[in-house]
Amino acid sequence: MKNPLTGKVALIGAGPGDPELLTLRALKAIEQAAVVVYDRLVSPEILALVPAHIRRIDVGKMPKFHTLPQEAINDLLVSLALQGHNVARLKGGDPMIFGRGSEEASALREAGISVTYVPGITAAQGAAASTGVPLTHRGLATGVRYVTGHRAKDQPLDLDWSSLASEATTLVVYMGAANIAEIADQLMAHHLPAALPVLMISCATTPREKRIVSALDRIAADVARADLEAPVLFIIGHVVSLHGDRAIDECARDILADAYA
Repeated sequence: MKNPLTGKVALIGAGPGDPELLTLRALKAIEQAAVVVYDRLVSPEILALVPAHIRRIDVGKMPKFHTLPQEAINDLLVSLALQGHNVARLKGGDPMIFGRGSEEASALREAGISVTYVPGITAAQGAAASTGVPLTHRGLATGVRYVTGHRAKDQPLDLDWSSLASEATTLVVYMGAANIAEIADQLMAHHLPAALPVLMISCATTPREKRIVSALDRIAADVARADLEAPVLFIIGHVVSLHGDRAIDECARDILADAYA
């Protein structure tokens, strides 16, 4: 029998970073929580909306350095709920898109804890709106695919490269900065043109947003020189040709000029 004093957990998408893109439902869930458990990709602007009396726990993870491993995060959420706390588990973007929300939900449900999802605007949508680069466009891209450029425990990428190498599809790569050289090389090896445009966006929708327009055969070098702040997203495909904004090119030149200096 379930303990009536057990707390509940809301798995909340914080969106791409701009606090105005946080949903009303997400804000309400945060304000009603006793504890907010958040990742490193949750922007400081979003965290500033958490009322001062609510306890905050940072479980942020970085490549090759985990503040808490996923299993420990699962255990933490279970422990907090069993102590009677209502928990807001805050994740960048959407918890159902590369957010490991379903893994946490499974652990919570196995412990008899009630779980709800609060969707968020995923990074790809936020970046598209912020940069003006569409994810699909008639005559350029008939579809879009989201893939992760990082594997748990830094395991090798095992993506279906031949399937991903389609000029008719926009490819959005999450968490791919560390492996972008391999990703670009594999896509070119599977017959995507070296000149295919790539847009890299750092901290999309926030005041720290930076962009670089590049191409498959140059993107790895550009990323290495720019040393941009996470989160970083890559949009690969002909839709990038529609950026149509001189500010993007100027921003890229400024970033690379600083890196070369």
